[in-house]
Amino acid sequence: QVQLVESGGGLVQAGGSLRLSCAASGRTFSSYAMGWFRQAPGKEREFVATISWSGGSTSYADSVKGRFTISRDNAKNTVYLQMNSLKPEDTAVYYCAADWAGGTRTRQYDYWGQGTQVTVSS
Repeated sequence: QVQLVESGGGLVQAGGSLRLSCAASGRTFSSYAMGWFRQAPGKEREFVATISWSGGSTSYADSVKGRFTISRDNAKNTVYLQMNSLKPEDTAVYYCAADWAGGTRTRQYDYWGQGTQVTVSS
């Protein structure tokens, strides 16, 4: 079992940056692959980024590649999402998720946080 709590969301102007954090409880955090997803109003939840348990492998959605960076600190039980060059279309609730295997699909993840709102103004 793992519990996830996101933080760091807020309102930012287009072109700005935010760093999201996801703090995990439980002693097995370092065993989980972690993912970030987002959901805009009226849209399905979509994949943003994922990172392997060791941090040695990452993957990104094409829409954020080159602008967002996922990282993790297993000593702090925390995963991060650094978001640069933000665009209005990045506006969404951002969720972190954990799973033994990970992946890019929501159904692959067993544990989810409550989400944090990111709003990018034009």
